Amino acid sequence: MSRTRQNRLLTHLVRVDEWVTGAQLADVLGVTPRTVRTYVAALNARAVEAIVVESGPQGYRAGPAAPTALRSGVEPGTPQDRLYQLLRRLLESTDPLDVHDTADEIFVSSATIEADLARVRGFLSGSGVTLERQGSRIWLHGTEIALRRVLSRLAHDQADMESLDFAALMRVLGEGAVGAAKYSSFKTDLVDALGRLGYFVNEYAIADVLMHVGIAAERSSRGRPLATADQQVRRDEQAIGRVLDQLALRHFGIRFGTGDRQFLTTVVLTRVVAPRMAGAQELARERVSPAVERAVKETCAAAAEEFLVGLSGEDFTWRLILHVQNLVERAQESAWSRNPLTRTLKSSYPMIFEVAVYIANGLQERLGIPLVDEEIAYIAMHVGATLQRNRTDDALPTATIVCPGYHDLHSLLRSSVDRSLGKAIEVVRVDTRVDPDWESLTTDLILTTIPPPEHSDRIVAIPLFLSDADVERVHLAAMRVRRTRRLARLRAELERYFAPRSFVRDLDAEVGEESVIRRLGALLVAEGVIDDDYVERTIERERMSSTAFTESLAVPHALGMTATRTAIAVGMSERSIPWGEARVHVVAMVAFSESDRAAFQTVFEQLVEVFSERDSVQRLVHNGVDFAAFLDELVAVIDG
Repeated sequence: MSRTRQNRLLTHLVRVDEWVTGAQLADVLGVTPRTVRTYVAALNARAVEAIVVESGPQGYRAGPAAPTALRSGVEPGTPQDRLYQLLRRLLESTDPLDVHDTADEIFVSSATIEADLARVRGFLSGSGVTLERQGSRIWLHGTEIALRRVLSRLAHDQADMESLDFAALMRVLGEGAVGAAKYSSFKTDLVDALGRLGYFVNEYAIADVLMHVGIAAERSSRGRPLATADQQVRRDEQAIGRVLDQLALRHFGIRFGTGDRQFLTTVVLTRVVAPRMAGAQELARERVSPAVERAVKETCAAAAEEFLVGLSGEDFTWRLILHVQNLVERAQESAWSRNPLTRTLKSSYPMIFEVAVYIANGLQERLGIPLVDEEIAYIAMHVGATLQRNRTDDALPTATIVCPGYHDLHSLLRSSVDRSLGKAIEVVRVDTRVDPDWESLTTDLILTTIPPPEHSDRIVAIPLFLSDADVERVHLAAMRVRRTRRLARLRAELERYFAPRSFVRDLDAEVGEESVIRRLGALLVAEGVIDDDYVERTIERERMSSTAFTESLAVPHALGMTATRTAIAVGMSERSIPWGEARVHVVAMVAFSESDRAAFQTVFEQLVEVFSERDSVQRLVHNGVDFAAFLDELVAVIDG
């Protein structure tokens, strides 16, 4: 039984936080509903007196014990559990292990251990560590830093490092490791000390630092410190090194050797801190390579031109430059920073993530550093922050207040609306008649204190004196207006861009992303929209970062807007298609032309918004039997 798929099922339920049918879960996982029931039973067996997954007429949803079950470690007695046991024993032992003795100690046969050793070799592949053997004796051979890299991977595989799962980390490090409570207080004091040194602290990545601190403490206590690197120590490294020394002595009662202190200082500087105060900023800028500064400035300028967005300003530029300098240093060790917001950023802000992918591609070309999705997500956070500051919203929905005159109550109501809703609506008229000409009120919203002649989504009944609940109702109405505007624009754009002869109803769910892209791309090539090079660049873009922006939709496309005209080829499958780490039902391959630059954001981001609702996707997949029916259903979904 696949524990990985069990965890995927549970992670999905935790994320959606609502009832999901067995058929839908089967589709997400690529299994049968019967297998889903088996997985649910296995998940509930992880908790003795609590419910991991609730079952009911509406399907399944995460129960109160779901978070605990996700952190419950590897199932005892499984091949994966034995693999981790063997690795921990090999990493902890100062002498070779005997295969037969080890088999007896973990209550399996020698033949079973022999099979597990093949898995150990697979796990070690590419790590710089090898499994050596002489007769029945086995041991690991590699440098201390390479051995720690294996231990780091072991910790990431077994512990939820993104949520600071100290207990799980302790299980990985072994019985002799420092207690979880001490790591928690160490973390608190470390964040405070870094703040006093003038740094912002990246709490999303600090779990990685704590993991390396734990590994250093555990290995040092076993007499396995890191060798001292022959390098000049900078002022910022000295300051952070002193902090690490003081905290290790205070919380763990140990002193790190020079090699461990240098390594941990580098981890802190390149993964979790950004300069906040002038002194720290000055020290950080001394580290920046001219090549990195030039690459970031050139790439951001190109991205701003490509996407028609503002990516300038000293604050944004230097923060990103410092981040990329750290990224270059991490890339040299393939030591990527984990980002728990990657999935959220991609699905909720696809346009921002796309700009980040473009920047990542430019940095990769200029600096020769490969970038994984989680590192791209950090770039997206920088991009999103500056775009949010420079954001110019669409025009606010206009509103008329209908409030029959009595003293100055209409003025008081207008002031109350402006004060509570001034950032959500623009009041352009106040009608004080008891019998207003309703047909002449053409604003987006009408806020009325008297009964209207008919009900409408535009009309919101409000009292003379607004409560918080009244403000919330008006705010929701304003949001509906803005969403309707956006989707109306999208409907107009999509009707222009969908290619009738580029519609596929029966995509093969088993052929893989590249084959699907080539099939849809061939249709656009036949239309004269793109050439074969565009298709290849679309595949390259897909390899950089999956374009499965929702759990139902992938939007493959090339980074350059080189199509002769903007067009969209659509493929659908009743069975879900494996796409990156997701599974999708709809693939919309988009080819953008340079002349439609301004439409890119509307089409791209709002197309993802429409397909973010699973019920809408199911409706499209089941009813869109041909292009005309698909477009009719899509328009119906957009119109609500």
